[in-house]
Amino acid sequence: MNRHLEELIELSKLDRAIDDFNPVVEKLQSKLDRKRDKKEEIEKLKLDLEATIQETKVKISSFESQIKVLKEQLNSSAKREKLVKSEKELKALRTESELAKEGISNINEEIDRLNILLDSQEDKLEDLEKKLKKARDDFEKFYSEYMDRMERIEKQRRELFLKRETKIRTIDQKVLAFYEKIRRWSKNSAVVPVRKQACYGCYMKLNDSSYAEVIRAEEICTCHHCGRILYSAEA
Repeated sequence: MNRHLEELIELSKLDRAIDDFNPVVEKLQSKLDRKRDKKEEIEKLKLDLEATIQETKVKISSFESQIKVLKEQLNSSAKREKLVKSEKELKALRTESELAKEGISNINEEIDRLNILLDSQEDKLEDLEKKLKKARDDFEKFYSEYMDRMERIEKQRRELFLKRETKIRTIDQKVLAFYEKIRRWSKNSAVVPVRKQACYGCYMKLNDSSYAEVIRAEEICTCHHCGRILYSAEA
């Protein structure tokens, strides 16, 4: 087999091995992103719910302040009733007292409703806190696994890159430039085998003349359909 072709086959295998890490890394990153997104989504829900709970508590506090004012108004009316001198004034004070009592009753109903709502919100918050703890634990556990895997992958990548650098120093620069030109568009399938007289890059059948050249392997041959560098899988 042509020496340059042998070198390109070896280089192509190294490039393919390096590129094979890409989908592994993408899969790991995607899984990490999903776990981070889930954790952050629950964190946001928790923050939103805490803000809603605070709003509910503020409303309850505001209504309780209103009740305090109305009760003071009732006490004041009761004292003033003892001092009135006319039926008209007494009637006005009693009307004022009735309105205050009605207001207190309505506000108490609203406070009861808000307290029920607050209990429900706090139950949901407790549930979210449990979910958040699990999501954080899952993320931290996988993040540790992710970092370990990435460290091993980077080590293997560096070893392959060093082998590649060593290899390309021995290859004729014109041959290397030709290979790199094809690799720019074909990625890690710049050099492919021929099986059953077909290019295993584009899977098109070679004519008899081209196939014979590939079998002889005296020169670097390319597929006349796709332009990839060919070698015989049976050689």
